[in-house]
Amino acid sequence: MKYSFRQLEVFLAAAHTENITRAAQRLSMSQSAASSALRDLEQQFDIQLFDRVGKRLQLNELGRLLRPAAEALLEQAQDLEQALSQHRTPGALTVGATLTIGNYLAVGIMSRYMSEQEGARVSLEVANTSQIVQQVLNFDLDIGLIEGELHHPELEIISWREDRLVAFCAPEHRLATLGSLDEQALRQTPWILREPGSGTRQTFERALHGVLPELDVRLELQHTEAIKRAVEAGLGVGCLSMVALRDAFRRGTLVPLAVPGRDFSRHFYFILHRSKYRSAGIRRWIELCREAPRIS
Repeated sequence: MKYSFRQLEVFLAAAHTENITRAAQRLSMSQSAASSALRDLEQQFDIQLFDRVGKRLQLNELGRLLRPAAEALLEQAQDLEQALSQHRTPGALTVGATLTIGNYLAVGIMSRYMSEQEGARVSLEVANTSQIVQQVLNFDLDIGLIEGELHHPELEIISWREDRLVAFCAPEHRLATLGSLDEQALRQTPWILREPGSGTRQTFERALHGVLPELDVRLELQHTEAIKRAVEAGLGVGCLSMVALRDAFRRGTLVPLAVPGRDFSRHFYFILHRSKYRSAGIRRWIELCREAPRIS
């Protein structure tokens, strides 16, 4: 072969960091060795993979075209090395999860994954749906777990499990004794919601299509716990996943509210780049997610 796996590692690290010094640090190499590896790769094929802007390396059209193939090739090589040196067991994973999944589901799955084999590691990135999608597209994550509906030609979207949002208020709220929100109450009550770009907000807006311009959105917060605390303090009504609300309903610190005629059901999904190699670790992670107990 005219190229080495080390050259591909430098290419991908430079694509990720956009800087040869940081790429070298990421690979525990000297800057000169990393620069030489990237230069040799380009010279061997008489190509240019980056546009050089000062010290910044920005992938050009050819670099963007070749990056998925290089990512997949290295993943397969690492999987083969692991199978040859030990058993065919899952290894390190970089997982992204939206806030509801990351805070209430992923940690338990991660614990089981790591307990199955000695030395396995999982890095968990928790962010909203749009951020997780971008990181999967950029190959910064091996797999994403999201709660928003999505269509993208470069991503494989796999249905995982059903979920539903629930409107809720504090026990002392005037709506608590009624137990439901009619169309008039929907418009008149102050709402405390997740931020735009989150899967929860997407489902909420889909369910309340037709009355959105009339809603009193009092606060938009990025964290489910902050929303729950604000609702407990009597600042308004919230709407979150049942996964995030189950314990609070059991304790009686929050009260569920029915919303007749509105569909708050949704799905959780796995997302993977279509060019991403499905390693043993990714396959086992998906299996463990599917085996996780349901929350009703």
